Amino acid sequence: MQTKIPKKILNTYAGQKADKILRSCVHCGFCTATCPTYQLLGDELDSPRGRIYLIKQMLEGEAPSRKTLTHLDRCLTCRSCEITCPSGVKYTQLLDIGRKVAEDNTQRTIFDRTKRNVLHWVLKNPTRFNLLYTLACKLNPILPAKLRLEQAKANNTPAESKKHSRKVLLLQGCVQPTLQPNINLATEKVLDHIGIEITTLKEIQCCGALSYHLNKHEQALATFRRNIDAWWPYINDSHEAIVSNASGCGITLKEYASYLEHDPDYAAKAKKISAMVKDVSELITESDFVNLKQTRNTKVAFHAPCTLQHGLRLASKIEQMLSQLGFQLVPVTDSHICCGSAGTYSILQPKLSQQLKQQKIANLTNQSPEYILTANIGCQQQLQQGNPIPVKHWIELIADNIS
Repeated sequence: MQTKIPKKILNTYAGQKADKILRSCVHCGFCTATCPTYQLLGDELDSPRGRIYLIKQMLEGEAPSRKTLTHLDRCLTCRSCEITCPSGVKYTQLLDIGRKVAEDNTQRTIFDRTKRNVLHWVLKNPTRFNLLYTLACKLNPILPAKLRLEQAKANNTPAESKKHSRKVLLLQGCVQPTLQPNINLATEKVLDHIGIEITTLKEIQCCGALSYHLNKHEQALATFRRNIDAWWPYINDSHEAIVSNASGCGITLKEYASYLEHDPDYAAKAKKISAMVKDVSELITESDFVNLKQTRNTKVAFHAPCTLQHGLRLASKIEQMLSQLGFQLVPVTDSHICCGSAGTYSILQPKLSQQLKQQKIANLTNQSPEYILTANIGCQQQLQQGNPIPVKHWIELIADNIS
């Protein structure tokens, strides 16, 4: 694709990056076949190719409108198009640049700005989120049924602190300890069982993805740097990896190197940190996990989050591991399509999110599994709403088989 981006923009880091990505696109349209929003809406501007044209026009000098921002907001950032694209277009990186340009040159409504700022203020701080969520749960008796919240209780007890020769750093997540405390406890239990010691740092509260995807790039970059500084003393202290059990966080940590490649003080450190990041499934499959095998043939449907299958590209690895451990995996139609969670998308784009959720639940439940398993807290919360079949992180079921 030819571009006519002004030199003023081309002389910036973002401009050079966007120009390179735009030139790699041959506008073939293969991406439209796997784009969830295009399938729902049938609008070219709600497809990756259409959004690429909108971003190109902005960078070439055309003023964005609220309509431009709406089409960019509707993207789930599911990366399905990147898997499909024969030219290897780095669409997500281009979208991040385009969203920031549109945000900086378009005035959102007061309601929209307030909603996004409140979400950012609440969700990125675990203490704040836990306090407000606990308060909301206590108000359940006076809330309408559809607004009631269920406060999760930990079924697993924290593992006794054992020393192992293998050590890893675990990212606990910002909302996960409140919404689903069993995930981190199960992770600790399973890793301890295979001889891996976990270290958690209280200074690490959020991976920074929330800020970045709400176009608060400077705040996100500050979070990336703080996390790197907190982890840095440990990476040469026999800790072999930085582990995430939420694929949404994992892909963000993996991309610290890309986000900070232009920062002379942090580029090398970010590259080192990103290279150390592993999803918890990678750590388990690289270890001797045969003694984790379950005693009964549990029938499960596995929902591979977009960040897992299109970002980290680990979906097949987890499915193979679950099969080896004795789980009976049922086939899932359109498994590549997003469930509609996508971080804050379910709150900011509720109509589209609900449509995708209903489609996904129908495809996951048509074989009547005992459980639906996933690998990301957002997907787990999304799929459990209005669904009678229990939705769990896959590591919870593995932990349940450890005495």
